Amino acid sequence: MFPPAKNRLLRAAAVAAFAVSAVVAVGAPVTATAATEATEAAAWPNPSVSQPVGKTIKVTSGTYDGGLKRFYGTGDLGSGGQDEGQSPLFELANGTTLKNVVLGNPAADGVHCLGTCTLLNVWWEDVGEDAATFKGTSASQSMTIDGGGARKASDKVFQHNGPGTMYIRNFQVNDFGKLYRSCGNCKTQYKRNVVVDNVTATVPGKALVGINTNYGDTAKLTRITIVGDSSRKLVPCTKYKGVTSGEPTQIGSGPDSTNCLYTAANITYK
Repeated sequence: MFPPAKNRLLRAAAVAAFAVSAVVAVGAPVTATAATEATEAAAWPNPSVSQPVGKTIKVTSGTYDGGLKRFYGTGDLGSGGQDEGQSPLFELANGTTLKNVVLGNPAADGVHCLGTCTLLNVWWEDVGEDAATFKGTSASQSMTIDGGGARKASDKVFQHNGPGTMYIRNFQVNDFGKLYRSCGNCKTQYKRNVVVDNVTATVPGKALVGINTNYGDTAKLTRITIVGDSSRKLVPCTKYKGVTSGEPTQIGSGPDSTNCLYTAANITYK
C-alpha cells in the first residue's frame, strides 16, 4: 500500500486525466486562433411579402422590425437611379435600430442614419444610390451594421458623411464598387473611422474601403474573405486626399500602421 500522501497525489492525477479526456471527448475549447476565423455568410432571405414605400419611413425612437418583408420605392422613391440627393426609404433618428428588413428594387437612397444607429439583419437586393448613409455631427457617434448583405452596387454600399465610427460586421457583399467610402468631397469634412470584421466580399468589386488619409481617417480590417478574385484585383484599403470641393485624389493603397490597419493575415482568398 502507498502512504496516505502518495494516495492523495495519485487520486489528484486521476481526476486531472479524466478532466482532460472529457474535454477531448466533447471538443476542445475555443482558442484565440479559432476566435479569429471568419464564420460563413448567412443565406439570402427570400421574402414572401413586399411593401411599397412612397414616402420615407422615419424611425424616431426604439426599434423598427420589418419582419423580413421586402420594402421597395414607389413614386418619388421609385426611380432606381444613382442620382445624388435622393431621399431614403428609411430615416433613423439618433439612438434607433432597424432590423429584419429587405430593401428591394428600387431602393432610392436606402437608409439614412442621423446619429448613432444600428442596422441588424438588413439586406439590399439591388442597391440604389447608396445602401446606407451615415450622417450626424458628433465625433462620438457610431453606426453599426451587423448581419445582412448587399449586392448590385455600381458605386458605394455604405457612405460616411458625418464624423464618428462605422462598424460593419458579419456582412456579405457582391457585385459592388466599394463597400465603404468616407466622403471624398463633402463641404464639411471630418476624421472618420471604419471597422470591418467578418465580411465576405464576392467579386466583381473594386475596393473594400476608401478613406481620406489627409483628415486622419482609419480603417481596421479583420476576418475578411474575398471570393472569386484569383488575380487579387480587389483592393482592401484605398487611400485618398479628400477635399471640400471638386474631386478627391487617390494617393495610394495597402496596409500601414496609421490609416489602413490590417495585414495579409487578415485577408483570406477563396
